[in-house]
Amino acid sequence: MTAHSYPDYPFTPKRLEVRPGIVMSYLDEGPRDGEVVLMLHGNPSWSYYWRHLVLGLKDRYRCIVPDHIGMGLSDKPADKDYRYTLQSRVEALTRLLDTIGIDGPVTLAVHDWGGMIGFGWALTHEAQVRRLLITNTAAFPLPAAKPLPWQLKLGRDMKLGALMIRGFNAFSAGAARDGVVRRMPDDVRRAYEAPYDSWANRIATLRFVQDIPLSDADPAWTLVSTAAKRLPAYADRPAFIGWGLRDFVFDHHFLEGFRSALPQAEAHAFEDAGHYVLEDKHDVLVPAMRRFLDAHPL
Repeated sequence: MTAHSYPDYPFTPKRLEVRPGIVMSYLDEGPRDGEVVLMLHGNPSWSYYWRHLVLGLKDRYRCIVPDHIGMGLSDKPADKDYRYTLQSRVEALTRLLDTIGIDGPVTLAVHDWGGMIGFGWALTHEAQVRRLLITNTAAFPLPAAKPLPWQLKLGRDMKLGALMIRGFNAFSAGAARDGVVRRMPDDVRRAYEAPYDSWANRIATLRFVQDIPLSDADPAWTLVSTAAKRLPAYADRPAFIGWGLRDFVFDHHFLEGFRSALPQAEAHAFEDAGHYVLEDKHDVLVPAMRRFLDAHPL
C-alpha cells in the first residue's frame, strides 16, 4: 500500500538514512517556519496514530512525525543490522532532527513508547522542549502499584509470546481491537496493521515489548529512570494531557505520575476511551490541543 491509500493519511512521507543502509520514514507537514510539533508514536502503532492531529495543525504548525525504525513505513532491519533498544531510538530521532535542522523550540507530543523516546531525547535537549502534549504514555518506570499486565509479560519473557507476536501479529492486531472503545472501521484497523504483515516485518513490535525496563538489569532502565528524575523540571512549561482511562497498560497509575510531576497541566481524562485515545476522542482532543497551542505561543 502507498501512504495515500491509508484513510485520513493524505501525506507523502519523506525518507532519511539514520544509519548506513537504514532509512527512517517521517512526515514533515506544514509551513517550514511554523512552530514545530514533534509527534512520537509507540508500539505497535506508527505515524498513522497522529494523522488527525497533523490534519488539525498543519495549516499553521510544522508537524514532524517519524516512524521509528522497524515500524510503519520505515525500514525493518534484522537484529544483526540494528540493535532494537531505547538508546537506538533516541539516537535515530536525534539524527533525524539534527539533519533536518530542528534546533529551535519544539512541542513534544508523545504516546506509548514515544514518551520514553521523546523524554530520552530531551535529556540532552531540554531547553528546546517548550510545550508538552501527552497521551497514554510513560516517562518513568512502571509505577510500584502497577503490575506488568500478563499480555506484556508473555511477550517480554516467554517464547510463546514471541511466537504469537511475530507469527500471528498478535500484538498489532490485539492493540487495534482492544486499544479502542469505539470500534475501529475496518480500513483504519487494516492501516494500523499493514506495516506488520510478515514475520520479518514484526521484529520491532516484539523487540519493543522485550525492551520494557523493569529493573536496572534492563538496557532501557538508565534512560527511563533518568528521564523520570527530570520530568518535574517541565512543570513550568505548558502541558496538555489527553488520556483514555480504559487502557490496561497506561492506566490511572501512569496518569497520576504525570499529574503529580506536572501539576499545572491541562488534563482531559476519558472514561470512554482506550489506549489509542486519539482514535476514540480525536473529535474532542484535536480542537482542544489546537486551542491549547494557540493559547500558549512560543
